[in-house]
Amino acid sequence: MIPLAQEIAVRVTDLSYRYPDGTEALSGVNLVVRRGESLGILGPNGAGKSTFALHLNGILSGDGHVEIMGLQVNKKNIREIRRMVGLVFQDPDDQLFSPTVREDVAFGPLNQRLEPEQVDHVVSRALRWVGMEGAEKRSPFHMSFGEKKRIALATVLSMDPEILVLDEPVSNLDPRGRRTFIELIDSLNVTKLIIAHDLAMARAICGRVVVMDGGTVVADGETSSILGDPELLERHSLM
Repeated sequence: MIPLAQEIAVRVTDLSYRYPDGTEALSGVNLVVRRGESLGILGPNGAGKSTFALHLNGILSGDGHVEIMGLQVNKKNIREIRRMVGLVFQDPDDQLFSPTVREDVAFGPLNQRLEPEQVDHVVSRALRWVGMEGAEKRSPFHMSFGEKKRIALATVLSMDPEILVLDEPVSNLDPRGRRTFIELIDSLNVTKLIIAHDLAMARAICGRVVVMDGGTVVADGETSSILGDPELLERHSLM
């Protein structure tokens, strides 16, 4: 058995994807993420970062091989894959659709067919983790953007995922909201893949980063090494 620190959480091999209009978004992506890692995925707009993220829980399916905790991402395994991989979108309005916070956060656990008392427990726990205890009856549509971000994260945490994929998690937050959200993400004891332009956030949270450009991985290494290479960052529009 592979020791926990070495267990592979995500393995991506030769992943390519072309949108229906012919746009090539991914081309031969190879990546391994070990369990417990916090990995930053950096790159300019149009690099393929968000398209890549959508392959990790089967929203998109391209050519190549994607494996989560030893399970191939395919129709047979999709229910278990989506339990293990929690995807938090950049815009929380893409994730929140119910009249109350409780209904949004309970949606995933109810689909897992948990008993009512179990649903109550995981909803309360997820809201506590994101600092939104007592918000169950509030409408997400009347919340601040930062509060919506927290509730969107809670909808994923209620599923008890092993891997979190966060797309630009601190975009459009004010400085205080940005700081507190970075601290929140850093405190979560799961494997994390963080898509970002924010180099300071990557430096604060991620032990390792990859740079994507042109639909493929062009650099992979320790955060200090990658972010300490101004020529690399400038070449890929990151500074």
